[in-house]
Order: sequence, then C-alpha cells, then structure tokens
Amino acid sequence: MSNEHSDTSNQPFLVVDNLSKSFPTGQGERLQVLRDIHFSVQKGELIAIVGESGTGKSTLLHLLGALDRPDSGTVRYQGRDIFDRDDEDLSAFRNASVGFVFQFHHLLPEFSALENVMMPALVARENHKSAMERARVLLEKFGLGARLDHRPGELSGGEMQRVAIARAMMNEPDVILADEPTGNLDKKTADVLHQEIVGLTRELRQTVIVVTHNPDFASLADRIVRLEAGRLIEEGGTGEVGEG
Repeated sequence: MSNEHSDTSNQPFLVVDNLSKSFPTGQGERLQVLRDIHFSVQKGELIAIVGESGTGKSTLLHLLGALDRPDSGTVRYQGRDIFDRDDEDLSAFRNASVGFVFQFHHLLPEFSALENVMMPALVARENHKSAMERARVLLEKFGLGARLDHRPGELSGGEMQRVAIARAMMNEPDVILADEPTGNLDKKTADVLHQEIVGLTRELRQTVIVVTHNPDFASLADRIVRLEAGRLIEEGGTGEVGEG
C-alpha cells in the first residue's frame, strides 16, 4: 500500500529499463510496438503519456500494470522487477498495488456507487464496515455524497467515471494507471474532472500515470512524456527519458 512506504528515499519509486514489446502480425512476422523504453517515476508524481493513436501508449500502461509481459526489459517497483514473479504472484501484486482506470468505467450495473467502490476491498477480504466508510469518504471527495445509493444507470457519464476513479483508489494502491479516463466526456465535464483528479492525487500523494490525448489534462501533470515510433521522449524533444 502506498501510504505504508516512506517518502524520504531519493530512489525512484518506479524504474523501467530496456522495455520492449511486439505482437504477431499473422503473417509470421512481429510488429514492434515498444522499443527499449527507459524512464523513472518518483513517488507521488503525476506523469502524462501522450502521442498519436497506435503508438503503444496503452500497451505501455498494460505492461506497467502487469496486465501483459514484455518481450524484454524490466519494470521495477521499489527495486523489484515485477516480471520476476510467477503468474499467481503477479496477479496478487496487480490486485494489491495497482489501480486501473479505463476510458469506459466498467462499473457493475446491479450495484450502487458505494458498492462498486467497495468491491476491491471486499475482494481483498477487508472488513465490510471499514470498507464502506473509506468508499463513502472517497465518493464524498468527488462530490458524490448524495449519490452513494445510485446505480450506474442513474448517474451521468462524469459521475460514473468519478466512481470508477474512486474504485481504483479504494485499496490505496502504489500506483494508479489511467487510460484516457475522460476520453468519453464532454469538455466541460472533463475539465472539472481533470482538476478533481489532480487535486485528489496531490492530497493523497498518489502516484499516477495517465495516457491522454487531452493537452489541457496533460499540462496539469508534473511531467509529460511522448511516445513516438515506439520510443519514449520528453515532451519538447529533449531526448529519451532516462532514469533521472
């Protein structure tokens, strides 16, 4: 859990080294999507990954969240390469340490907003009462205190995505990985949610890596990095992102 770790270390929280990923094309060849990616993230940092569609942004996020394995390279959280783990251990790491937010909220329609946010804690066998209280606090921070008992079908698009983000934060993960979290929202709603996401992540000192096409959202991040031709470079063309 992120709140259990010290913030005093100067060592990066996350270090990616020589990360590469390709996929079979169906003609006996492979499409190289990521090439020797290097970068690091400090604890509590908000990183925006930008780039044209099809450049591998979502693929990178999936590797960082252990949803897929790379062809080569390492992803080290607090010094340990996550891909040294077997599949069972990797699944446990993912459930305990990573919060995912996708463009589509993926809420369970038969459950209330409160129950949807509680779900990760209940899966982890947390006490029901304490899980309910933390879910309520998170939803209130997103301005949804009056919508706790509403099901997804009774919520607006912006409200549903707020619930999804609160759910990702529920288990106090080490990192939140967000893939176009406001991509389906109108500009006014998205702008408000951007400010809420940034404000809450600052308040909770939550490490967040977000893929976005929205330049306004990206401008709120601590750093912007761009994927081009499978390589990660600093926005502004200052060169490949290193470990500093």
